[in-house]
Amino acid sequence: MLAYSTTLVRKPHQAVRSPDAQAPLNEDGTMNAPRILVVDDDVALAEMIGIVLRGDGFDPSFCADGSEALQAFRDTKPDLVLLDLMLPGRNGIEVCEEIRAESGVPIIMLTAKSDTTDVVRGLESGADDYVVKPFNPKELVARIRTRLRPTPESTAETLRVGDLSLDVAGHEVRRGDTIINLTPLEFELLLALAMKPQQVFTREMLLEQVWGYHYKADTRLVNVHVQRLRAKVELDPDNPAIVMTVRGVGYRAGAGR
Repeated sequence: MLAYSTTLVRKPHQAVRSPDAQAPLNEDGTMNAPRILVVDDDVALAEMIGIVLRGDGFDPSFCADGSEALQAFRDTKPDLVLLDLMLPGRNGIEVCEEIRAESGVPIIMLTAKSDTTDVVRGLESGADDYVVKPFNPKELVARIRTRLRPTPESTAETLRVGDLSLDVAGHEVRRGDTIINLTPLEFELLLALAMKPQQVFTREMLLEQVWGYHYKADTRLVNVHVQRLRAKVELDPDNPAIVMTVRGVGYRAGAGR
C-alpha cells in the first residue's frame, strides 16, 4: 500500500507542486516538464497519479477541493488538467465550466461512472476526454501525451472549410475578419476534416486520429465534441455547413467557398 505523502497537505487555495519532480532540463538549466494539475480528493489515488506522472517526466500539482480548483488552475498555469468528476465544494462539471470560461487547456475527466449521463455532461461542459477508474497508468499517460502532442503538420498554411479559414501554424480559425475561439481539441477535430475534404470519417477513425485511440472506444466523445464544435463554427448549428453528417457513416468537411 502506498504511504500518504505530506506533499498533498496544503493550505486553502494553494495547489501543491511536487518538490521531487524529476523533469527534463533545457540547455540553460530551466525546467521543461509539462505541468499537470490533478484535481482529486482521493489522497491515495492522487499520490499514485503523481508517482506515475513524475516517472514519465511530468510536473504534477494537486488540489483536493472543487471550490479551490479554479484558483489552483490560475496559480499553476498547467498544460493539462486531470479533473475528478465527484469533488467536495464544487463538482467536476462546475469546475470544468469555470476553467473553460477562461482557457482552452486540455481537460481529462477522472470518473468512476462510464455508463451514465454524467460522462456526457462532463464532455458537454468542456472536457476533452475521460478515463474511468480504476485505470491503467499507461493508458492515462497515453491519453495525456495525445492531448499534449503537436498539431499534425499540413503542407498548406491555410485551409478552407465552408466560409471558414484555418491558419494551421497559428491555430486560428476565422470567418471573414472574425476570430472563432476553439479549444486545441476542437481545432484538431476541424483540422482533421479540413485536411481531407473529400473523405468521410467514421467516428472510429476520428477517435484514432484526434483522440489517439487504437482500440474500440466510446463514440460519445466524437458526438459531443462535434456538437460543441458546431455550436461555435456553424451559422445555423441545426443546418450545418461546416461539419457535415453522413448518415450511417460519420462526418465530413463542408465544401470550401
